[in-house]
Amino acid sequence: MKVLVLGSGGREHALCWKLAQSPLVTKVYCAPGNAGIAEEAECVPISVNDFQALADFAQKENIDFTIVGPEDPLAKGIVDFFEKKGLKIFGPSAKAAQIEGSKVFAKEIMAKYGIPTASFEVFDDPQKALAYVEKKGAPIVVKADGLAAGKGVIVCSTLEDAREAIHKIMVEKAFGEAGNRVVIEECLFGEEASFMILTDGKTLLVLPSSQDHKPLLDGDKGPNTGGMGAYSPAPVVTPELEEKIMKTIMEPLIKGLAEEGIPYKGVLYAGLMIVEGNPYVLEFNCRFGDPECQPLMMRIKSDLAEIIMAALEGNLAEKKLELREEAAVCVVMASKGYPGKYEKGKVIKGLEEAAKIPGVKVFHAGTAKKGGQFVTNGGRVLGVTALGKDIPYAIDKAYEAVEKISWEGVHFRRDIGRKAIKHLPPKVLVFAGSKSDLPVILKTEEIFQEFLVPYRIVVASSYRNPEKVRSLVKTAETKGVKVFIAGAGLAAHLAGAIASETILPVIGLPLATGTLGGIDALLATAQMPPGVPVATVTINGSVNAAILAIKILALSDERLQKRLTKYKEQLAQD
Repeated sequence: MKVLVLGSGGREHALCWKLAQSPLVTKVYCAPGNAGIAEEAECVPISVNDFQALADFAQKENIDFTIVGPEDPLAKGIVDFFEKKGLKIFGPSAKAAQIEGSKVFAKEIMAKYGIPTASFEVFDDPQKALAYVEKKGAPIVVKADGLAAGKGVIVCSTLEDAREAIHKIMVEKAFGEAGNRVVIEECLFGEEASFMILTDGKTLLVLPSSQDHKPLLDGDKGPNTGGMGAYSPAPVVTPELEEKIMKTIMEPLIKGLAEEGIPYKGVLYAGLMIVEGNPYVLEFNCRFGDPECQPLMMRIKSDLAEIIMAALEGNLAEKKLELREEAAVCVVMASKGYPGKYEKGKVIKGLEEAAKIPGVKVFHAGTAKKGGQFVTNGGRVLGVTALGKDIPYAIDKAYEAVEKISWEGVHFRRDIGRKAIKHLPPKVLVFAGSKSDLPVILKTEEIFQEFLVPYRIVVASSYRNPEKVRSLVKTAETKGVKVFIAGAGLAAHLAGAIASETILPVIGLPLATGTLGGIDALLATAQMPPGVPVATVTINGSVNAAILAIKILALSDERLQKRLTKYKEQLAQD
């Protein structure tokens, strides 16, 4: 079987890499591809929008099926063009691709079929759009109707931002014809997730959940980009939430489009905002996400070529998707200046060293070859992707590989995947005796976040609510907690109360409250009877309590052992 992948980014590299693993596939072509893709597929210098040349190539080479990476050729009707020529191609028709190609079309379909999304209005007159935002106020979101390379959505925190967004899109035409109309919608607050399915128009095959990181800078600061990294699975998408997404969003959309006479085949991507446990659609895409595709391809065990052929033949119901249990994390390495202007041709060093790390695959997004060396040739240059037994392992492995790679002006986020940690089962449960103790207790957070250790902080007193303490300790053990930290002041019996209920290690954190400045809490915490030990740190010693908890966890965790070694080296340098 011969297959053709259309596109030239990291997503297409991941697809080529995955398809090449299929025993059914004898040859993978990519048009136009990039220097990294050329290492494992034959690149063909044809633009994704040159439909005639692509169809001629597919016919000449007897291509069994074509898979389309980017949205632009889908929106322009490449599937319709190929199908008229009797060529098999995986993706939606031009009409169906409007779900991404026109935000107005998508919002109106959602409104018609009761699919949860932010409330909105559509405008083709900038003055009316300005009047609307003045009436509604900020924060508010302004979206160009058409395709804008992932940059046509502007989240406006102030009215001035909204005015500038409308002017940029509708008056300056920063995104060309895509800005003839705008959608202005309420700003939703929650956590984002990416949810994708494969469909033959009848059966919906769920792909692993993932989460993208759109903003350029750590902490989701800076301008929006095409995506600075992604990870899978996204623990915010629980099994219960997945079922809700399918019942309220994906199934109604596919059914609704069919009722409109627009059967949908291919990949359907929903960019979601999870608000208090409920999913709302931010956007739909008509193809694999980029960079979400990279960790997805790392995790899929099934033969992708076999699944796509089944979808093309309408037999997707006969297939099941097998996944690796491991997590995958992709860190995008970008050129200085991206998503604005950037220079090309910078020599990339360290690719071979990164590739030697087990479980790591470096996908090329914007590279070229010059004088036998890989050089930068785009804004997003590489997607460094790693498999690990869980998300913290995958994060550390991905960044271990990232640190091997360099070029002049390289930029990447250092917090990809960290949002997932708060959703993982806690390994450390931290007790605060009262709310007034929280300012000191919360300093443990910085350490746990730095070491990527899942934790929870609860407020419970051994005096005021001993049953709550007892219940939390008992249930914590069954949920995977390995260490307890108990912070309390005055007659600090909290740590002892916990230690009496568990065989797990307890770290007492005496707090400086009351007239004795914490001396009483130190003595009360340390002086436990034989057989009921409590490890006691210094007064207000939040950092030491957290580090000690991590050292205990590290006894059976190689990742934490490496982290502690680095931490010790950094202390020696400070």
